[in-house]
Amino acid sequence: MKRPAKMRHYDYTLLVVVFILVGIGLVLLYSTSAYNGRVKFHDSFYYLKKQGFATVLGLTGMFFVAGIDYHKWIPAAVPGYLLAVLLSVAVMFIGDEYNGSKRWLSLGPFSFQPSEFAKVAVILFLSCLVSRYVKQMGKMWTLMKVMIPVLPIVGLVGASNLSTAIIILGIAVVLIFVASPKYTQFIAMGAAGAGFMGVFLALESYRLERLAIWRNPEKYEKGYQTLQGLYAIGSGGLFGRGLGQSVQKLGFLPEAQNDMIFSIICEELGLVGASLIILLFLILIWRFFVIATHAKDLMGALIASGAMAHMMIQVILNIAVVTNSIPNTGITLPFISYGGTSVVFLLLEMGLVLSVSNLVE
Repeated sequence: MKRPAKMRHYDYTLLVVVFILVGIGLVLLYSTSAYNGRVKFHDSFYYLKKQGFATVLGLTGMFFVAGIDYHKWIPAAVPGYLLAVLLSVAVMFIGDEYNGSKRWLSLGPFSFQPSEFAKVAVILFLSCLVSRYVKQMGKMWTLMKVMIPVLPIVGLVGASNLSTAIIILGIAVVLIFVASPKYTQFIAMGAAGAGFMGVFLALESYRLERLAIWRNPEKYEKGYQTLQGLYAIGSGGLFGRGLGQSVQKLGFLPEAQNDMIFSIICEELGLVGASLIILLFLILIWRFFVIATHAKDLMGALIASGAMAHMMIQVILNIAVVTNSIPNTGITLPFISYGGTSVVFLLLEMGLVLSVSNLVE
């Protein structure tokens, strides 16, 4: 008797939430960027078309990755991490600079941010590495042996993009924490990390300047963007001005479609709309947690935990920056802020997590 064909079952809640966030993101991006696109490029759909193309590319990659057993990516973990390091070095020497930041590499007509690839590479690399040394994770030396290989990419990315370096470091700490049977050693690691971050901040005067701007944005010219973002949030009220009715995006808030897009969401959709966006991210993070706890092995649990850490840290950082709860770090809001590289690699990461959630019956 012929056996029935195997069927793949993914976490459909995660899949639906991803689609909702991607769809809402495109709508909100168009609403936020139409004015800038018309003024700069004589095309209201300029940013939407580029983001739409990246989204289609990312969704195609997501389903491709989701259909592959995540264990098959093990041989690619080390080469992928080394490629991330190599690309980060290349950014320092031949990278393109936009708005004072050197974060992009150009390949013909296309440009991308290697730091976005580095996040996914670190999740896969550390998931394999920690799985290999899991029986020894109770020893401090093993923790250091797992953590040390990540520091080069943190330093290289942090040279031009401190916020992404913080995210990568946070992902590494979470993955090691998940696999470690002892928690007290993280106090020492946390103290060392805080000291490293203090030295790193002091190396460049502009990083200390950001602390001063954060405390008194009205006293500095560079605090203009922060103040305009706060004006947008405050004017939104409970239900907002209405979709497409933002005033701050009309040239008052520079590059509103990038990392400050949450302030326009607050202005147009109000506290209620912003809360719904946050709720969607909370559901996404919850599904990562569920997938991690039900994974068939440690590597699957670590991949889902890494994605959870990535999403949680990045969303918290973005909203904290927009509300001026922390100094400006220039981090984007996942799936919503403009950025083709970001959305492509985020969706590839979602594909990895969907692969973990996949059950074969």
